[in-house]
Amino acid sequence: MSHAIRLVILLLMLPVTGMVPVLSELTVGRHPETGDVARHLFMSINMVGALVAAPLAGLVSDSLGRRVPLIAGAFIVNGACLLLIAGDWSYAVLLALRFVEGCAHMTALSLLMALGADHARREGMGAAMGGVGAAVSLGVALGAPLGGWLGSASAVQVPWYGGLLMLVLGGVVPFLLRDPARVGGRRSMSGLLRALTRTRMLAVPYLFSFIDRLTVGFIVSTFSLYLGTVLGLSPARIGMVMAAFLIPFSLLTYPSGVLSQRFDRLAMMIAGSVLYGVFLIVLGLTPASLLVWAMALGGLVAALMYAPSLVLTAELAGENQRASALAGFNVAGSLGFALGPLLSGSLLAGFRAAGWDAPYLPVFICIAALEIVIALAMLPVWLRLRRHRVQTG
Repeated sequence: MSHAIRLVILLLMLPVTGMVPVLSELTVGRHPETGDVARHLFMSINMVGALVAAPLAGLVSDSLGRRVPLIAGAFIVNGACLLLIAGDWSYAVLLALRFVEGCAHMTALSLLMALGADHARREGMGAAMGGVGAAVSLGVALGAPLGGWLGSASAVQVPWYGGLLMLVLGGVVPFLLRDPARVGGRRSMSGLLRALTRTRMLAVPYLFSFIDRLTVGFIVSTFSLYLGTVLGLSPARIGMVMAAFLIPFSLLTYPSGVLSQRFDRLAMMIAGSVLYGVFLIVLGLTPASLLVWAMALGGLVAALMYAPSLVLTAELAGENQRASALAGFNVAGSLGFALGPLLSGSLLAGFRAAGWDAPYLPVFICIAALEIVIALAMLPVWLRLRRHRVQTG
């Protein structure tokens, strides 16, 4: 069952970065009147939809004790929206479709993550969530070069084929996946909310999810535009640069999850975040000829952060509120992803207006500084937890 869940997650993630190499063609290519902020909004508005849908989906799923029917429905809505995005619409309609697509995508992802944790008993939570994280990152990694290849002929082929894939998955998920045996009776959503708010340590992985996904939002929007407009890379080359980061990240996410069962999860998250911030600064200074190598090193560092945060969230949640807690994790990430393009796009526009000759580099530095500051701010929490473990033996 765990392998089937991971396969479905991998396929779900393909369209997410599939549209990154053709971002310019899908936005300014079809609507030349769009500015910097509007183009960035295309990559962030679907995460705003996720903010709305994921918490409700998690609460409903935990309350009903069901995941699979909700997952199947989310796939169908996601597929329909992607097919419509391939059509000729006004920019406002495209943004509305992206919003609904984000609602459906994050509903499916959050509940699939919860389903993976539900079936984690045999291999352990670290290995299970490491496998889930690896499926997410591998799907994202494969989506970038696949989108570059499909988009070389026509940019709209990326959402078109992505939509067809989602509709197929919506049809097969009820036969491929199964819900675990339900423990206890039906739980009220108000009771689930009260239980979640009492688990204050969930704020730690949520904060890391927020800032990490904010940097991802920066990478898939501002960095992607930087590659195309400043360095002059083709969509296929942009896809390969993204894959150079994502493939090492995906391959090491599972081992990172296994390691997090033996080592301090929070320490891994803090160390990885500081190194990742340094990587972002270096990235803004790296010439085009060395970008693939720099991105590969960044993928190695990113793997240190993602799996431990997933494991920590699933363990803190417990069995009865797992979908709600993981939905909260994804909501925090979605908020970061939504703000990432808007923040970096606004910073870029501001530095342009201030007359900077090379406005992209200070944007890289600002985003990196946020990652490092958040990581260092968690050091007192880590020290307090470490002292508590020592005192309690």
